[in-house]
Amino acid sequence: MKPESVSSERSVLLTLQRATHATLQLIAAELVDLDLTASEINALANLADGQGRTVSQLGAAIGIRPTTLTSVLDRLERRGHITRGTRANDRRSVLIKLTESGRAAAALIKQTLADLESRALDGLPAEAIAGFYAVLDALIKEGA
Repeated sequence: MKPESVSSERSVLLTLQRATHATLQLIAAELVDLDLTASEINALANLADGQGRTVSQLGAAIGIRPTTLTSVLDRLERRGHITRGTRANDRRSVLIKLTESGRAAAALIKQTLADLESRALDGLPAEAIAGFYAVLDALIKEGA
């Protein structure tokens, strides 16, 4: 059922898609010097906390298929941003960790994303932001 306040002439999903495209262009422009793809930026941003992740954990966090993630990780490893190793308690799992250059790139990405988000949301009431998160959570749940 469509909420009364949603216009039949404007699609939430199409608007979200346009916003995503515009956001990705902004991020790419801000981080052009890193020479990374959107998927590589996403992976590094999700590793920015310094915690290693297994391939499956990272894939779930960034929402891409394992085969696509493998290509992303191959490129990041060739550039020296990540290492792949085994976990001490489970040698079958591949653990992804940031290198020194990966930590520097991830820190820049994290700060850039925080700055862009701050500029975009500045002046919006907390209720509007909470509503936006509610919509995103509903869409994520629908796709899960």
